[in-house]
Amino acid sequence: MKDPKPRPPTDAQAAVEALDALLTRAVPQVAPALVCLVQRVTPERVETLYRRAVGTLAPTLPDREVTPETLFDLASLTKLFTATAFLRLVDQGRVELDTPVAQVIPEFAGTRPIAGTEDPLARTSIPPDPRWAGRTVDAGTVTFRHLLTHTGGLPAWRSVHLRCGPPPAFPLTDPAIAQRQARALEAVVAYPFVYPPGRGYAYSDIGFMLLGFAVERLSGQRLDRAIREWVSEPLGCAPTFNPPPERWPDCAPTERCAWRGARLQGQVHDENAAGMGGIAGHAGLFATGEDVARLGQLYLSGGGSLLGAALVQESVAEQVRTPEGVRRGLGWMLRSGSDPLCSRAFSIQSFGHTGFTGTSLWCDPVSGLVGVLLTNRVVHGRDPAEIQALRPAVYRLMGQMGSAQAPLPAKMAPRRS
Repeated sequence: MKDPKPRPPTDAQAAVEALDALLTRAVPQVAPALVCLVQRVTPERVETLYRRAVGTLAPTLPDREVTPETLFDLASLTKLFTATAFLRLVDQGRVELDTPVAQVIPEFAGTRPIAGTEDPLARTSIPPDPRWAGRTVDAGTVTFRHLLTHTGGLPAWRSVHLRCGPPPAFPLTDPAIAQRQARALEAVVAYPFVYPPGRGYAYSDIGFMLLGFAVERLSGQRLDRAIREWVSEPLGCAPTFNPPPERWPDCAPTERCAWRGARLQGQVHDENAAGMGGIAGHAGLFATGEDVARLGQLYLSGGGSLLGAALVQESVAEQVRTPEGVRRGLGWMLRSGSDPLCSRAFSIQSFGHTGFTGTSLWCDPVSGLVGVLLTNRVVHGRDPAEIQALRPAVYRLMGQMGSAQAPLPAKMAPRRS
């Protein structure tokens, strides 16, 4: 009996094979360590379509292979966990989206000048927009909605770490962290603005530092404990600030930090988060791919038992659209532009976020896909060209996997305006 004629690969199989090849080529050129996870969320279950860990932790650690349990420095994906903790507090009635920040953090109240700021990469001064130069701002008009949408007029970045003390030697004691955070708050509430609240857009780490401090005030807990109680534990995941030293060997290293004079492994890459003791609203969490995917599942499932469906809908709906076409929700990036980083294979209703270390999460309510790509691309430095090319290529293949699946039930279809 003759062997049956081989069947041609399905679209999903072809996408898997292409993604395997793409990730293999990306090591070590883009990053030495990569984890990629694709899941499909339906009302009945979460189905894993793809999971792969590729490479070694670093070129200097060739015997330490990456696994699905490898911890990656999430960088700005931390903002999604901070925002979710805050939204849970909104859902509990402890605060409102349009509450002025100064009602929760009274130190923030007062008048500020509009002045220049700092470039986070070049560390050079940036002059103010001539439209606003010389004006002043009433900080009491800044709301939490402004912080979540990066429209509060706060600078994108300032050298907060230099105000917190000398480079930290981790692990730190709780009193040492508290002292550093007090210095950071003192600095953050006093910085000049860069435009009047609600009159512009600037992606702002400073704004999310404030949001993290607000979560602490509203919950009565330090931010790491608040995120654990309000987000991580209910989701069944375990992202962590300041991994204990015994977990450092399980962390993907990042770059050699000039400020700290050492290659970083298990210690946060972001200098400002490090200066604040490793715990901050804008950066600092370490997590696995599965940990990150759990957050995407929460929003694709309409909030489950943690968040009200209406608040979830509002958080992933367009709140801001800039003249350049940047679209933002509450904490979330929305698919933007003609060449989006999530690729055009993810729908216009998709939402996600990226992290400077080379991490990203993207979710599509049309296909039900959660796509996670974690890398430690900053091992090679801060030039973003390689990761900017890799991300859309990866998400295009993720999207092909989703389109090859059966259509979602009608009750999973997103609301359309």
